[in-house]
Amino acid sequence: MQPFFFVRFFVTDYHAKKGLHMQYWLMKSEPEEVSIDDALAAPGSTVPWTGVRNYQARNFMRDAMRIGDGVLFYHSGCAVPGIAGIAEVASTAYPDPTQFDPASPYHDAKATPETPRWQLVDVRALRKTRLLPLADLRADPALADLMILQRGSRLSITPVAAAEWHRIVGLLG
Repeated sequence: MQPFFFVRFFVTDYHAKKGLHMQYWLMKSEPEEVSIDDALAAPGSTVPWTGVRNYQARNFMRDAMRIGDGVLFYHSGCAVPGIAGIAEVASTAYPDPTQFDPASPYHDAKATPETPRWQLVDVRALRKTRLLPLADLRADPALADLMILQRGSRLSITPVAAAEWHRIVGLLG
C-alpha cells in the first residue's frame, strides 16, 4: 500500500481553491459511545472525536487531517463491525478536553492545558449508509490493502487511499 500522503488528489472546490489535496480516513467509534445516528442527531450533525489515546492516530488528526477530508464512519466493538456512514472532517485539531477531566475514562494525569498531549477533530456526519460489514471489506480484492484489514492493525483512525474510498462509496450505493 502506498503511504497516505501519496494518494491525495483534488476533488472539492474548497480544497482546489486552497491548493490542498483531499484525503480520506476511516474513523472507528463504538456505537454505544457515538454512533452514526448520534452524530446525525447532534447539533450541526457534528461531534468532537474525543478519547483517542494512540499517538499515531493523534498525529493523523493533528498533522494530516484537513477540513473537508472524507471520513468513513466505522462502528467497532459491536456484534457486526463495519462502515455505517459517510462524514467529513469539520475542524482543525484542538486539545481533547477529556484528558483534563479526572472523571473521564480518557483522563491523562500527565496532560495539562499548557501542555496537552491529546488532540481531537470535529467530525460532521453527512449520511447514514447501509452497514458494510468488515467481512464484506475483507472479501473484496480491490480493498486488500485497506489498512484496517492488515494483520495487527488496531488504530482507531487510518488513512484510506482514494481508490479504496471510491470503491467503498460505490459499494455503499
